[in-house]
Amino acid sequence: MASANQFYEGCGQEGPIRCIFLSEFHDTAGSKITCQFPEGYVSKEVFDAVNVYIIPKPQLQGCVLTVNALGYKIVGYPVRIEHQRYTRNAFYFNLCFVCNSWARTVQYEPIVRKLSEYFKMMEAESTFLSRDEGKANVFKVLNKVLTDLNANKATTIVEGETTIHLKIISYFSDPPIIYDHLVPMFNDKFKDIPRDTWDLTTQQVLPYINGINHITRIAADSDVEIGLVKACIQNLVYYQVVEVLPLLKYSNVYMCTRNLQKLSTDKELTQACRKFVALDSSPTLLPSILKIMQIYSYMTHGITLKALCARTAPRENNIDERKLVSFGILHHLIRCINKYPVCISESPINRQRFYTGIHHIDEICCKTGLFPAKIQDDLDKDPCVVTICK
Repeated sequence: MASANQFYEGCGQEGPIRCIFLSEFHDTAGSKITCQFPEGYVSKEVFDAVNVYIIPKPQLQGCVLTVNALGYKIVGYPVRIEHQRYTRNAFYFNLCFVCNSWARTVQYEPIVRKLSEYFKMMEAESTFLSRDEGKANVFKVLNKVLTDLNANKATTIVEGETTIHLKIISYFSDPPIIYDHLVPMFNDKFKDIPRDTWDLTTQQVLPYINGINHITRIAADSDVEIGLVKACIQNLVYYQVVEVLPLLKYSNVYMCTRNLQKLSTDKELTQACRKFVALDSSPTLLPSILKIMQIYSYMTHGITLKALCARTAPRENNIDERKLVSFGILHHLIRCINKYPVCISESPINRQRFYTGIHHIDEICCKTGLFPAKIQDDLDKDPCVVTICK
């Protein structure tokens, strides 16, 4: 399990709610925390440093605001209630969730908004927030919300005759465009999802996802229209149960990245790599990390996977070179060097129309149905085409 200090702002990792507090604007004392759970989690010094963003100017009332400062990420929804019963004819408050500074918090924003609107309604009806005797009930609500959301990702609050249901819904990044030449591969999360939860089309496609078949091949083997296959794979990528890799060919050239050093420092990654790439995964026969690192380190410009296998004999060391490449791509230990043909002729003909410098050879193979060797042979013979490797 990775420790918190390995995470950083923007890493995409979700974290628990560390604290929930209610802030109000007092007519003489100014902005202050009137209730928080756990008590004392956000100190007065920290709050004083950011309170201008907790009870902001009127233009920012009714907006979800996120403040990341001093080791805290605070998500709030400042509210202003106008009424003559208040000292300044208005009551200002902000219900805030506090998380780790590195945590992804977009999934909490609808809950903060909904709970704040609920408190606004309760305050308008019964001065639920502004009454001193009501603070004990507010504390109970904050306690229940934090505890239930962290444990179950859902909670139900009953206060008098009113009830509110809150549930955390995870939001993922938009999935990438799925191209014909990409190869889908399951990750560990797929094992936790029952097969019968997927739609019929996806169930028809799933047996052909093996980390080797590309999209075009999957569509042909599963007898599913290629547009539907792309939609299925994109959906699986969105729910983070599938990764997409470049097409693996022995003519490919790979290059190691700076992340390769993690194999020598991260024990969990090291062990996962040894198990993943092994031809025989028996504990006593797992390949050595030294041999794995050696093969990765030989990956550089001009060295094809075929030449690398001839030089290092991975299978004699219980290493499946295909799995080795897949693991390296998945964990960004290596990257594929693609070839992009560019036609310099003013009047391109036939396949030359694909040679624009935008499509690499894998894409062209899928579009034309030709083998990479045939495309490469044509490129070598065509004086009007140059190749860019990147």
